[in-house]
Parts: sequence; C-alpha cells; structure tokens
Amino acid sequence: MDSAGQDINLNSPNKGLLSDSMTDVPVDTAVAAQAPAVEGLTDAEAEELRAELAKVEEEVVTLRQVLAAKERHCGELKRRLGLSTLEGLKQNLSRGWHDVQVSNAYVKTSEKLGEWNEKVTQSDLYKKTQETLSQAGQKTSAALSTMGSAISRKLGDMRNSATFKSFEDRVGTIKSKVVSGGENGSDNLPSPTGSGDRPRPDHTPF
Repeated sequence: MDSAGQDINLNSPNKGLLSDSMTDVPVDTAVAAQAPAVEGLTDAEAEELRAELAKVEEEVVTLRQVLAAKERHCGELKRRLGLSTLEGLKQNLSRGWHDVQVSNAYVKTSEKLGEWNEKVTQSDLYKKTQETLSQAGQKTSAALSTMGSAISRKLGDMRNSATFKSFEDRVGTIKSKVVSGGENGSDNLPSPTGSGDRPRPDHTPF
C-alpha cells in the first residue's frame, strides 16, 4: 500500500516519521494543544496563553461582524437621507482635513514656519535685498519720467522750429486751396432741372 494513502495513527510509534510530502499539512488545533511548550514557559503558562489567544481571536471575529453590521446600517441611513457616495467622500475629506489642522504635527509645523518667516524677514540679507529692490524701482521710475520729459521737450522744440512751421504753413495752404477749389467746382456744376437753359461751352480748338 502507498504510504501517502495510509491513515495517520497518532498513537503509532512512527507518528513523528512523516514523509516530506506531509510536512505542509495544516496542524489541527487539538494537535497544537498537545505541542510541547515554548522554551522558558511551563505547561500551565502555555495553556493559559493558548486560552487567552483563543479568546482574543474570538473577540476579533465578533468585532469584525459588528463592524460589518454597522457599515451596512450606515449605508442604509445614507441611502434613506439621499446622501450620495460623493457627498460622503466630501464629508470624509473635510473631516480629515479638520483633523489634520488640529493635530499636534500640523500645529507644530505652522509654528515652526512662522518662526522661520520671522527670522527671514528680520535678517540683514532680507532687509538689504528689499532696500535694493526698492531703490531699483525708484531709479526705474525716475529714468522713465526723465525719458518722457525729454521726449516732450524734443517734440516742443520740433514744433517751434522753422522747418516744422514752414511745413505746417504749406499744409494749411494746400488745405485752403483744396477747400476753395471744391466750393468753386460745386458752383460751376450744371443744375439737373435747368441744364437745357445754359449754352454748352464751345470746345473749338485754338
């Protein structure tokens, strides 16, 4: 008969001589209870620890069942109130952010950042940099103002120059001629109603 198909007799004197294929078989609780105590513990202490372990495992199972029931009840209440999953997520995030803000780590970090900011703003390097930037801004504003004044002065000088006045007079003369020519041309135009009363000009060549 094959050794793998034989029944394991715990009372057999060969119960400790298992084949390699049987080493991965899970150990039963009753078998574990009969295992020798850990070195340094008496049989009574080991038995007490096993009993406490079994009690804790039973409590863990019970708590998991209670938690699952509470979660189902919570989901049912949210469904009846019309609260969607997104709304619950927002509430969880808001509650989590509030917990972060009131946590000791967040408060300490905020205080530390405040201290660093005060040290930086009160340092000589920061003050010198701020003064340098302020002076640079003032110089830039003064340079732009000076440039604007120079451009305005240059334009004024150009308007007062003889060349500009001569050009301006010429433009005025041309404008007057154009206006007067237009008026004279409109007077010489024939009337639509009396075009037959006036003789046509003679275009006899010279």
